[in-house]
Amino acid sequence: MQRVWTRRAITVPLVALVCLLAWALAPLWLAMALLVDLARARRVRRAMATRLLGFALVYLAAEVLGLAVLVLVWLLALGGRDRVERLVTWTYAVQRRWAHALFVAARALLSLRFEIEGDELLAPGPLLVLVNHASLLDTLLPTVFITHARGIRLRFVLKRELLVSPCLDVAGLRLPNVFVDRSATQTAVELGKIRRLAEGLGPSEGVLIYPEGTRATPAKKARALAALGTAEPRLRALADSFAHVMPPRIGGTVALLDGAPDADVVLFAHRGLEGFARFADFLDGSLVGRTVRMRLWRVPRAEIPSDRDERARWLFAQWAALDRFVGSAAASNG
Repeated sequence: MQRVWTRRAITVPLVALVCLLAWALAPLWLAMALLVDLARARRVRRAMATRLLGFALVYLAAEVLGLAVLVLVWLLALGGRDRVERLVTWTYAVQRRWAHALFVAARALLSLRFEIEGDELLAPGPLLVLVNHASLLDTLLPTVFITHARGIRLRFVLKRELLVSPCLDVAGLRLPNVFVDRSATQTAVELGKIRRLAEGLGPSEGVLIYPEGTRATPAKKARALAALGTAEPRLRALADSFAHVMPPRIGGTVALLDGAPDADVVLFAHRGLEGFARFADFLDGSLVGRTVRMRLWRVPRAEIPSDRDERARWLFAQWAALDRFVGSAAASNG
């Protein structure tokens, strides 16, 4: 707990200060962004510096306002025997609106279009949701299209580094989530946390994990394939056929399956955000005007093997289907 408050003593004032300076000097930043866009107009005609500045301002405002609301709901929830239940319910509501606000801003500023099929399969729970991870933006999709649109409360398996975001820090640790320490040497301890996270899921709940463990880039994919070749050589042959996605890590998904023996699995595949794993990737403007397509399919629990090795092959078969969706001809965007 002391480490949590030490971190927040740094991140909260820092984000608040950056937000204050960013908005106070917004006219100056806007003038500079316009000059950058004019200088790059022959190569990039989509005013990316101005668009990204707009999103940065919205993000900083959302961080500060979201944190203020999280403090307010904590104060309002004080007292009463149902205090914890009210606090969790209200925090989920803040999280849902925070993510949706950022989604709306990104959609408008980048002129994105979104199409989804299969989302009617989300009810009822409990669910284990597996998502491919291609971009900084795809972290918003589950909350928007599963929680906001369908009312399914999600628990998340995320990397600990994300706790530098004050809103994610406060809301994320207040709700049932696991922030994995990827540098930990005690892998069994981290997997135990993931397994316990999936326990006790209700009919309107699910757990979400990004089995690839990180955003896909060619360098990361090469390292993942090399590691897989050492640890699971038979799976390496399957992973070599993946042209567009990273090979999934087995441990987290298997831990969730062990923790929720009655939960179905939903594969959440998306395409259109590939190649935008880093902030710098957005600068060429090719994301503007894209259509992001999502497809969900549900696998009944009775169809999922119980043996670990068979589960691993099953997971890689699902990821092969996901890879085909991402790489299909219809994925092209102008």
